[in-house]
Amino acid sequence: MIRRAEECGVEFREHMRDGDGTVEITNLITGPEELNGKGRLFARITLKPGCSIGYHIHETDAELFYILKGTAEYSDGGEIRTVTAGDVTVCPTGTGHGIANHSEDVVELVAVIVYQ
Repeated sequence: MIRRAEECGVEFREHMRDGDGTVEITNLITGPEELNGKGRLFARITLKPGCSIGYHIHETDAELFYILKGTAEYSDGGEIRTVTAGDVTVCPTGTGHGIANHSEDVVELVAVIVYQ
């Protein structure tokens, strides 16, 4: 199967996880069945300048980010670290994270959420 870019659903979430601004999410799958029930998200996320996803805990799943473009501040269990294009972040089950774009450029990343 091939899903063309124009077939991917796009949604906008204001103040995602109590973050700032509006986050753009391009869903690359149509649902968990496309991950064989082992996850619930495979998406490209766009953070415009000043936008963020607030800090949150992953109780029953884990999330990975692959930074495609830009520079962001990543809260890794509460420790703020800078991430740039090519970096990978891993938020294991039971831990927390958040990400913020404090730059003047757009930040793009791929996010994957997998079940424990």
